[in-house]
Amino acid sequence: MTKEDLDFFRELILKRREQAAADLSEFERVSRSNDAQESGEDRSAYSLHMADRGTDAMEREKNLLFAQREGSFIDYLDEAMQRVETGTFGICRVCEGDIGRPRLEAVPHATQCIECKSKQDEDKT
Repeated sequence: MTKEDLDFFRELILKRREQAAADLSEFERVSRSNDAQESGEDRSAYSLHMADRGTDAMEREKNLLFAQREGSFIDYLDEAMQRVETGTFGICRVCEGDIGRPRLEAVPHATQCIECKSKQDEDKT
């Protein structure tokens, strides 16, 4: 990859990481506000219906899942940034060929070319 390509992908990765970090912060904020709201409701004279409690628990679980996914995505982006810095970005880990710019623009943390990834997915099924 040329220096211009690496600079382009460095910026793309940084933008995606920034957005993922903002999303993660929002999930954590919502989770904290739901926890505070629930602890206040536990002391109220009125009890919530069991279905409402189940819905609240499901929402908390969903927020935790989304936060975990965003955290993993940030880790993948950090690894991609390491590859940019070491000069191995855009090289397939399986066949050592080029991953291809269109794939990297769509999935900047990709570690395999589309052919190797497709073969891996076929082998799983």
